[in-house]
Amino acid sequence: MYILFEGIDTCGKSTQIELIAQKHPEIITTHEPGGTTFGKKAREILLEDTLASKRAELLLFLADRAEHYEEIIEPNKDKIVISDRGFISGIGYALANDDFDFEKLVRLNRFALKEHFPDKIILFLTDMKTLEERTSAKSLDVIERRGLEYLLKVQQHMKESVIKLGIPHLFVDATQDIESIHQSILTYLKV
Repeated sequence: MYILFEGIDTCGKSTQIELIAQKHPEIITTHEPGGTTFGKKAREILLEDTLASKRAELLLFLADRAEHYEEIIEPNKDKIVISDRGFISGIGYALANDDFDFEKLVRLNRFALKEHFPDKIILFLTDMKTLEERTSAKSLDVIERRGLEYLLKVQQHMKESVIKLGIPHLFVDATQDIESIHQSILTYLKV
């Protein structure tokens, strides 16, 4: 089973993945970008702010996604694989950049993922107050420096995309405490 944990920065998805991994070491955990050797290089490029073209940014994410699927997801299709981010983030960020069409993005991601979308998506949804609190406590990467309004716009695109695609999902209120969120995820995943 291929499961995506999606959400904007500081929403708590990585924390929840760590908690699940501690209780269930048999579950494979990974992340995009950076879950493969190529992904680590792609992540460096993406976070250095050296790309002038949003199309180049999109294509680099898609290249990472294709490699990630080939190296991690497909070989483990008989196991539970949880990915910290995936194509929903890719679509959300691309739509927030205003240059792209939803259907075209879906087609590109279907190609990168060999027509295999995740079996389940857990999308963490936060609010401005929580986002302000959490981002003020860390140094921001190049994407986070685009602004909190931008991140919330990305989040809205993610939510709309999950609904349009009809993939089984759980929307998580990321403003809740860690344990409440954890219990709702365990109940949903039945692990």
